[in-house]
Amino acid sequence: MKKILSAFSLPNILRGQASVLASLFLLLVLLLIPTGYEDAVIYKGTDRCAAEVLSVNNDSIIDTGLVRSGEQTCRVLLKGGRFKGREAEAFNLLNGSLENDKIFKEGELAQVVISYDGSKILSVNMIDHYRITKEIILGILFVLVLIAVAGKTGIRAVLSFAVTVLMIWKVLVPLYLKGYQPVLIGFFITCVLTVIIISLVYGFERRTLAAVSGAMAGLFVTAAAGAVFTDIFKIHGAIMPYSESLLYSGYSHLNLTHIFMASIFIGSSGAVMDLSVDITSAVHEVVCKKPDIGWREAAVSGMNVGRAAMGTMTTTLLLAYSGGYVTLLMVFMAQGTPIYNILNYKYVSSEILDTVIGSMGLVTVAPLTALCAGWLLTRKK
Repeated sequence: MKKILSAFSLPNILRGQASVLASLFLLLVLLLIPTGYEDAVIYKGTDRCAAEVLSVNNDSIIDTGLVRSGEQTCRVLLKGGRFKGREAEAFNLLNGSLENDKIFKEGELAQVVISYDGSKILSVNMIDHYRITKEIILGILFVLVLIAVAGKTGIRAVLSFAVTVLMIWKVLVPLYLKGYQPVLIGFFITCVLTVIIISLVYGFERRTLAAVSGAMAGLFVTAAAGAVFTDIFKIHGAIMPYSESLLYSGYSHLNLTHIFMASIFIGSSGAVMDLSVDITSAVHEVVCKKPDIGWREAAVSGMNVGRAAMGTMTTTLLLAYSGGYVTLLMVFMAQGTPIYNILNYKYVSSEILDTVIGSMGLVTVAPLTALCAGWLLTRKK
């Protein structure tokens, strides 16, 4: 333990720079490594770009109430790729699904996939409205607002955000697709992200060690309880969106239920880290104001802060998980479904499982982080 504490007892400037440099190095590595799934067979011999809709032909669209089926034909001007500047006839197939279908109007930008043979365009398929430019603008606006409000801390938050996105896309998802054990991989990556994110807040110091210890303990409780109660509730991972499509795409070997188990603690990890940092910061302030305070008294102060924060954190998880199922609840109410049936429905049961298990992890985080922070932050050199 003394060796661990000595490693977290570097000068303040070095501690802060070390965490940033380590995160930048990891970010660079993640940017360079491939996922292994870049050359999908389905997209070979195709080009993808934005296209401006010059004219539309809706004569082949069949309207049946709210449902639209048939085919929309558009004349488009290709805005990028190997055929930039060329006009082509594009097709938008409608399947009668309000969720997936889209209708284009003259002057709009569309994302298209071009099938070609040499310099000849074979077909142009209209995938969706083009949103990438707007997403980039929104991302830049988010970064500017974050930095303007939080300053240097905002820059570190942007760095942790980028590392988290790349860790999920470049590491977590490919390992899941390759069939590695989802719970173990998910827990390991979540722990790595916990260390990175909290170290970017504090640097490599005792507060980081305290917050990470409490957060990992909470994640472990969440992971264990999630695995146990998913089995007790008999929840199958196929309730996750697009999971069956994944199985039918050649990945029938995947264990969707284990992936669902991992999603429980991954989804609550942000709130777990937030609570552990709040308690650690509170204990640190108490210790700074009263340097001679004992570790028990400091831990009690942290626990008092934790009790107040838990009251809102559990509600945060409830709103976060249930927000995407508002329309499902509206269907239940519109049909007069009894609450007895609603609570037993597997989609509702899975959300209850997510919320309650995530909250259990938060309840565990508070006392453990308070104890770790109280003991570590009151230690002398």
